[in-house]
Amino acid sequence: MSVRVVLVDDQAMVRAGLQMVLAAEDDVEVVGEAADGAAGVREVARTRPDVVLMDLRMPVMGGLEAARRVLAQPDPPRVVVLTTFDDDEDVAAALRAGVSGFLLKTAPAEDLVAAVRTVAAGAGLLDPAVTLRVIASFAAAPVPDGRASAQLAELTARETDVLRLLARGLSNAEAAEQLHLGEATVKTHVSRVLLKLGLRDRVQAVAFAYESGLVVPGRP
Repeated sequence: MSVRVVLVDDQAMVRAGLQMVLAAEDDVEVVGEAADGAAGVREVARTRPDVVLMDLRMPVMGGLEAARRVLAQPDPPRVVVLTTFDDDEDVAAALRAGVSGFLLKTAPAEDLVAAVRTVAAGAGLLDPAVTLRVIASFAAAPVPDGRASAQLAELTARETDVLRLLARGLSNAEAAEQLHLGEATVKTHVSRVLLKLGLRDRVQAVAFAYESGLVVPGRP
């Protein structure tokens, strides 16, 4: 079964480029597109896609508000934000809103296809370069969430260590090396962290780590 995708970007050339890349894949189908956030919300409701590629800066309704409305729909699709990181505040807000990841508009075609498949499979998209900018977006005004902080007590010491490293942008393999564990063991710890904290994926785990105060930008 093909992954159904909706493209939401105010630049026609960007949409055309995304369409061209995705159309070349047998397991991906672009079922709709829109040039502004409001039209994007309507298109998602009409087509019921699996994945939405959403620009942040658009007329009529910006991508952040559009993402919130899309994610509030029954059985919502996964939303991947297309960004150039011109506005870190919006990036942080999109992360908190529940998007499944971020994709640089300058990313190569194979990364775009991989991103669509990754989020369609239920995982979050955290490219290391993107993660560092997402992390930086919390630096301006980190506000620890008391409830989230209390939830940290549910984690074991090792699970807390794993979450801290994920929030720093490390992959499972890199975290395994740091903690002198097997990669499969780290993957198991990640799954337990998500389950205990009621998080959907690694993207939400990063947001949780900063909002709980577990990790503070600028501190080792």
